[in-house]
Amino acid sequence: MKSARIVEVGPRDGLQNEPGEVPTEVKLELIERLADAGLPAVEATAFVSPKWIPQMADHTEVLERLRRKPGVSYPVLTPNLKGFEAARAAGATEVAVFGAASEAFSKKNINCSIAESLERFRPIAFEAKKHDIKVRGYVSCVLGCPYEGEIKPERVADVAGALFEMGCYEVSLGDTIGVGTPGKTRAMIEACTQRVPIAHLAGHYHDTYGQALANIYASLELGMSTFDSSIAGLGGCPYAAGASGNVATEDVVYMLHGLGIETGIDLERLVEVGEWISAYLNKASNSKAGKAMSAKRARR
Repeated sequence: MKSARIVEVGPRDGLQNEPGEVPTEVKLELIERLADAGLPAVEATAFVSPKWIPQMADHTEVLERLRRKPGVSYPVLTPNLKGFEAARAAGATEVAVFGAASEAFSKKNINCSIAESLERFRPIAFEAKKHDIKVRGYVSCVLGCPYEGEIKPERVADVAGALFEMGCYEVSLGDTIGVGTPGKTRAMIEACTQRVPIAHLAGHYHDTYGQALANIYASLELGMSTFDSSIAGLGGCPYAAGASGNVATEDVVYMLHGLGIETGIDLERLVEVGEWISAYLNKASNSKAGKAMSAKRARR
């Protein structure tokens, strides 16, 4: 593996889990600073109802005012056709749809069954193709569900396969509650590759039990080269009290660079972005590499 691609989810998946609303100006600066640090994809916002996620109420303004860096993609979450149309009107060039491998989670999270959610995504995929907009698919609860417990790898493969077949260029496999371990991660990916080529699969691992980096390593061994992560580990896990959620981008990049895998990301600049947004939110960074590098810099 010579290179890997990181999809930064902090401005959306991270900030939407913050208790307070973050001003549009701060969101824009965060997205732009992440792109300037070399991230090739920065998930910008979510076109969802402000009633459900008030933190993303400024989605149109964020996308319209964003200073776009050439070569960087800015995907936005669109759970339904209404959200897609709003995103397209605001200038989206890439959207993401969000399914689940657990029936119970799908019903609790998006108020419909897995089959119904896939039917809801079909018109998005159809319209996106018509307007030359890329579609990325997410599958949540791929290694466990807060309501159902363990999830069979074959069920994950079925959902991933359906998303790929309807036109998603990439399917991100999400360990939403962070219960996965390397062996289970390997089995889940191997099942998915029966339906989707490994080059079109991505890993989205939460660090609830401290397994995210180990799961990324196991995924690398199978040939996966795209991973989702969040600056400073922003975005807690709502189903595990006190637990960390998203794996920190700084930690992932530190490990990849240590393995001799290129990312195109400037780690020093990335750490500075993590320090800045953590200070703004008045919270400690969840990145171990970020904290260690900050401390080392302070001692110089």
